[in-house]
Amino acid sequence: MPEDRSQVTVRTVSAGAPEVDVLLDRYLDEREATFPSTQGTYTRKRTPTPELTPPNGTFVVAYDGDTPLGCGGLRRIADDGDDVRFEVKHVFVLPEGRGRGVATAVMDVLEQAAVGLGATSIVLDTNDALVAAGAMYRSRGYDRVPAFNDNPNATAWYRKPVR
Repeated sequence: MPEDRSQVTVRTVSAGAPEVDVLLDRYLDEREATFPSTQGTYTRKRTPTPELTPPNGTFVVAYDGDTPLGCGGLRRIADDGDDVRFEVKHVFVLPEGRGRGVATAVMDVLEQAAVGLGATSIVLDTNDALVAAGAMYRSRGYDRVPAFNDNPNATAWYRKPVR
């Protein structure tokens, strides 16, 4: 079935916007409910708003008209040698937006923003239980790398060079 992206627009918003709170609460609720029990207990943690605000980062929301469908953020983390790194955070699509290319549209905007903010690479972590997410990241050119943080929810870390 072809993706229906005709109504989807992605806009940069304040990470403190009301629709962001709703989306991130839904994200954290879903992750907690579906977290593999064999990996322990899910740790609920939101990235602080200042880390998702220029020049440190950005936050975007995907909409169908005025209805929020998904979101994602980007924040600067410590450089790795000469590598200027920005980390993708909280990519999430509501169930009614899935299969429409929303996550791809969010990632397109986040990757462009990272370049605009001076990134030489984009990194992210995820959990291998999120099969579709891992497949999307790999299809976008992200390669699996050793852990670059101590996120207790993550089982996979990825990096993509940019520029």
